[in-house]
Parts: sequence; structure tokens; C-alpha cells
Amino acid sequence: MVLKPEPIFRAWEAIAGNQEINEKPRTILLCPQGKVFNQKLASELAQEKQLILICGHYEGVDERVRSHLVTDEVSIGDFILTGGELGALVLIDAITRLLPGVLGTEQSLFEESFNRGLLEYPQYTRPREFRGLEVPEVLLSGNHKRIEEWRRDQAMKRTKERRPDLLKEFFKG
Repeated sequence: MVLKPEPIFRAWEAIAGNQEINEKPRTILLCPQGKVFNQKLASELAQEKQLILICGHYEGVDERVRSHLVTDEVSIGDFILTGGELGALVLIDAITRLLPGVLGTEQSLFEESFNRGLLEYPQYTRPREFRGLEVPEVLLSGNHKRIEEWRRDQAMKRTKERRPDLLKEFFKG
């Protein structure tokens, strides 16, 4: 099944309004052929005034949609879904949380995986001991410098073990 161009063009025109062609809103087609979505692209898209997401289904959309409306093609990974709707939800969530006021504190954005080039360090909460499993002593010390060093070391270790591909970019930047 290939989605027909007529309803997609009508929907796009209703959303985009009568904008000049050079002011065409950034229009993303969710498809497996697109650029793989990542945090850098989420940050870029969060700066846009308007985004239009087009989701193909099964075989996708008529090529005239791709060639005349779409500015970007984006994939959420190297696997196939029945449609782009789930991919669109991923984009919406990742982009929206970068907008001012969405999260409780903007500082949260800077301490997450991918923003500093490393995976996030292990997280702990209360109680101090649970079933014989203890929170690392350094986190209870109150020594902010030692805690930051521990977090950096743990993030480096976790990234090396789980996503060594990220280390290339981390050391490049």
C-alpha cells in the first residue's frame, strides 16, 4: 500500500498555510531511508519555528510527496515498522523535552546520556541499603568534587563497555 498524494498535499497545505516557498516549514518524512535520528538532530529540530511530520504506512508515500513537500527524511533506526507513527512519537518526545519550560529544570538536559558524549553514570536513590546492595560511599560523602569525578569515571567506563562507538566522537570533540 502506498499512500496517495492528494490527502497528504491537502493536509500539508492546511498546516503550512499560504507561506512563500522559501519559508516552507521543515517537513520530515519518517522512513527507513532517512538520516538516523540522534540527539544532535533533536536539538537542531527543537530550534525550528514549525515542523510537519509525515508518516508513511506499509510501503510509504507517493514519491511526489517526497519530492515536493519533504525537506528531511528521518529514520529512528535500522529496523522496519508498519508505519511512521511510532517514529513520529519518538521525534516529538525527544524534541519537545528540549523546549524551554518542558522539563522541571534545564540543568537536567546537560547531565543526560549523549549530551556530553558519554552514557550517563549509574543512578541511586534511597534507601542507602536495599537487600544488601549499598549506594557507593562516595555518593554519600558530600564531597561534590569526588562525586563529580566518580560520575565522570563511571560514565566513561559504562560508555566504553556498552557503546565504544561514542568514545570516538567524545575524544574527537
